[in-house]
This record gives sequence, C-alpha cells and structure tokens, in this order.
Amino acid sequence: MNELEQALALIARGADEIIKKDDLEARLKTGRPLRIKAGFDPTAPDLHIGHTVLLNKMRQFQDLGHQVIFLIGDFTGMIGDPTGKNATRKPLTREDVLANAETYAEQVFKVLDREKTELRFNAEWFGSMGAADMIRLAATHTVARMLERDDFAKRYKSEQPIAIHEFLYPLVQGYDSVALKADVELGGTDQRFNLLMGRALQEHHGQPPQIVLTMPLLEGLDGVNKMSKSLGNYIGINEPAIDIVTKTMKIGDDLMWRWFELLSFDVSLDELAAMKADVASGTLNPREAKLRLARELATRFHDAGAAEQAIAGWNAVVTGQGDTSLLPLAEIAVPPEGFRLASLLTAAGVTPSNSEANRKLKERAVRIDGEVAEDASRTFVAGFEGVLQVGKRNFARIRLI
Repeated sequence: MNELEQALALIARGADEIIKKDDLEARLKTGRPLRIKAGFDPTAPDLHIGHTVLLNKMRQFQDLGHQVIFLIGDFTGMIGDPTGKNATRKPLTREDVLANAETYAEQVFKVLDREKTELRFNAEWFGSMGAADMIRLAATHTVARMLERDDFAKRYKSEQPIAIHEFLYPLVQGYDSVALKADVELGGTDQRFNLLMGRALQEHHGQPPQIVLTMPLLEGLDGVNKMSKSLGNYIGINEPAIDIVTKTMKIGDDLMWRWFELLSFDVSLDELAAMKADVASGTLNPREAKLRLARELATRFHDAGAAEQAIAGWNAVVTGQGDTSLLPLAEIAVPPEGFRLASLLTAAGVTPSNSEANRKLKERAVRIDGEVAEDASRTFVAGFEGVLQVGKRNFARIRLI
C-alpha cells in the first residue's frame, strides 16, 4: 500500500462508520494537517479503558501528523448529555465539572502526545454567548428534526418528559465543531446524531462539513454490556497494574479479539489475523495472546516494570509459580462471629453469592493459598491473610481486620 492507503487503513481500523470517506481521502490528499476533534463531558472523575477507544484513534491521527483537539465539555457537562437516557439527566454543578475536568486532563496524556494535543474547553465560546445567540442557534433546527433521534423518539412515544434544554445539547455539541473549524469529529456510535449535527451547523455557517468517524462502544468485562462504572464491568486507567492484568485475563476469548482491534497499538491487523489463525489451529494458547494484551495495557497506563511485576503476580496464582505477595492486598472488615468460608468468598468478591460459593466448594474449585479448601464450616477471624481462588480466573489476596 502507498502512504495514503496506509493512513486510510489505520484511520479505518476498528471504526464503525466514516461519513464521508471520499471527503476524508480528499482532505488527506491536500497534505495539510487536519483538525481532529473529540469531546468529552467531565461527568465523572475517572476514565476507563472504554473511553480510550476514542483516545487511541486520536493518537493514531497524531502519529499521522494531524492536529488533535481534546475538547472538555465544561459547558455541555452542565446541561447533561441525554444520549441513551430514558430520563432527564441531572445537570452537574460548575464545581463538579471543573474538578472532573482537571482529572481528565491528567489522564488523557497516558494515551495522547501532550506536545501534539490542543486542550480546549467549550465554555471559551459558550461562556460569552448571550440569550439572543442561543436563540439563533436553536432556530437552526426543528422539534421534528430533534425527534428523529432514537432516544428522544422513544421517550416522546412513551410519554416520558423531555426537557427543553435537552434539545439544546446536540446543537451545542454541533456548534463546538463550528467554533473549532473541525475537519474530523470522533465519537461513539451512540453519538451519531450529535456528530451529524456538527456537519449541518458547519454548512449553515459556511464551513466545509466535518468528516464523522464513529467508533464502537467497547464491551466490558462481562462481554455483553458496554463498559461502565455503574455496571462494575470496567477497567479504570488509574487502577494498579495488577488489577489491569487480572481483569484483562478474565475476559472471554472472543471478546479478546475485539479488545485487540480497538485497544492495541502493538498488534497490527495482519498480525491479529495470524494470531486468530494460530489459536484456531491450536498452535497458540489463547491465554498467551491475552497475556500480551494485558501486558500492553498495563505498560501503557503504568510502565514496563510494573506490567512485568503484575504478570508475575498473576502467574503466581494461576500456575502456582512465583510470589503471590505481588498481588494487591484488600482489607475486609470481619463481623464479630467471623466468616464461614462461603461468606468469606462472597465478601472477597471471588463468588457472586454464598450459594455459588458452596457450589464451588462441592466442585473442589476453591483454593486457599494454593491448597484445595474442603471444610465449608471453617471460620475465619480478624488477622487472617491469604489468597482465595475460585477456578482459574477469580482470586483475591485479602486480610481480615
């Protein structure tokens, strides 16, 4: 492939949709650095690796020589994005937004090149807009157009309330692209309506409409629902390296390939296809492939030394070789009567319930410090410390206090 074809292939990696790809190719042919925009509302203080799907794509654009704009929605965050919601989202206070924005700015540079990133806040332009300006912006679209949005349409049909300010959100997000003169805007598939709004508003203001590139929403550890802190199926980018490794190793083999495509910088699509073929033929253990992904993620968000130490801790439990003291230690408050084994396993989070814990005990699938546990009546009191393990993937090093 020539240089342009290579660039297009990298940009398209993992993408769900590019609107319009011919326009993207034409702008790339000009040779000028394109302005690549992605907006993040600081609705929570911490990012998880699901958020990095967009950050990774931004980094790829940076590596191709383009100007990346990381836009923090300190104004839109106070409105509350209605995307995917069946009820009006409670707006954040200005103080909440600014506190979360500060942590965002610190975290994103674990992926993005700080020197090549333009960090902006949309209160720069909205903070000076008056009521008349907002009315003119609202006049560019109709209620019927807004109700084309799937989540608005569902709420309207089911007679769920839609606040007027929620209609403003897509317009405000779209106007960001006007203010920044974006060539390309990135977003999740759930943001398609908002991203297309940016194209429409740019045309309204006499600008060339931006290319829209949507990325899939990354499934979380359960392999079913999108990664979310509220569902507990996430890996935070600020988590310890050992947690990144142990959680990554828990994902299903099928999900692993999707994570490789959307999260890996080190494995090309050609190499990924070869790895899949090797796993299918039995020449590569999927565990080894997953370890490679876990190592890359732990290295990215920490460093190579921390990643290797974390993998050594994981190996110590799974293979019985190595030092289990490398695992993080969780302290659990013990009731006065102590814990029976099933209750302890549930309190440590290695089983979802006492009934499941008892079932695993009967299957001889429970180990304490590497030894099969058989006495379900054993009581554990304050001072106990050890590694609990259920099956191959669920384990925790704990201390009772």
